Amino acid sequence: SDTKPKSIQKQDRGSYSTKTMKLLHVMAAFAAMFLMGMFVSSDAQLQMNFYAKSCPKAEKIISDHIEKHIHNGPSLAAPLIRMHFHDCFVRGCDGSVLINSTSGNAEKDAPPNLTLRGFGFVERIKTILEAECPKTVSCADIIALTARDAVVATGGPWWSCSGGPWWSVPTGRRDGRISNLTEASNNIPPPTSNLTTLQRLFANQGLNLKDLVLLSGAHTIGVSHCSSMNTRLYNFSTTVKQDPALDSEYAANLKANKCKSLNDNTTILEMDPGSRKSFDLSYYRLVLKRRGLFQSDSALTTNSATLKMINDLVNGSEEKFYKAFAKSMEKMGRVKVKTGSAGVIRTVCSVAGS
Repeated sequence: SDTKPKSIQKQDRGSYSTKTMKLLHVMAAFAAMFLMGMFVSSDAQLQMNFYAKSCPKAEKIISDHIEKHIHNGPSLAAPLIRMHFHDCFVRGCDGSVLINSTSGNAEKDAPPNLTLRGFGFVERIKTILEAECPKTVSCADIIALTARDAVVATGGPWWSCSGGPWWSVPTGRRDGRISNLTEASNNIPPPTSNLTTLQRLFANQGLNLKDLVLLSGAHTIGVSHCSSMNTRLYNFSTTVKQDPALDSEYAANLKANKCKSLNDNTTILEMDPGSRKSFDLSYYRLVLKRRGLFQSDSALTTNSATLKMINDLVNGSEEKFYKAFAKSMEKMGRVKVKTGSAGVIRTVCSVAGS
């Protein structure tokens, strides 16, 4: 039996209770620090030169491959940017847009991705990297780096006058294994979007109106098809056949020489006529003239804030545009990334379980 006086027993219990409470407070503090670390880890682990030790030649292998081949197919630069965009808008930038599906239910099979190109190009780069550094460089990082390097090859943003890079691509992304058609259809902004839809879909990815305007600037290079804008010419609404927001002279030219019927799904259209191979401000000038190809281009002029941004860009220098565009691309490249122990490194980009 306990022979201590009751007063001492109470004192001991009080001391034990105080120690316990202190211990619990310390444990709670450590738990909070651990959880905070978990939440910020993805951003902390995405870093410049992530492969400096594990695969030091990785970024040079990618840039060399693009430099060697992009001049034979300069039209590939735009699809590679688009691929990065479409990848990041579905489950974050995790390379899931590259996955094939035997059941036809992958992101690739979704309507917004049916005209995507460059899958084989990315896979060839992955094969070279696997030979150099097996199971090291993610497909997600390859997409991000090829998007940047392809734009650089077209004269887009890279080096500033002071010698520093405009467009930095931090790496360390890991790959996902899930690729879903419905998610792609619901999250990738269609070319028929109005501003409300665009703003909502961008906000879902943590991107704002400024990012929307700047990332739309990628339409300065590349092509599309009549199927992406035919309704603007022939079936805009139940009361109006032609979109009144589309310049009538431009519309007449498209009808006469390009999209000659509502059912034309194959004819190729330049998104920035006369300047589709140059990364410049020409796209924004056309948007102000009501000659943006898509309804989503026209939508940028329906809001006073986005309209002011476009005017500021047009009245500024290309250098200023390059810097702002690169910043938004970097921001998009961080959307919901998998890093650390999350995700995997797929050895074949098109195979989910590789």
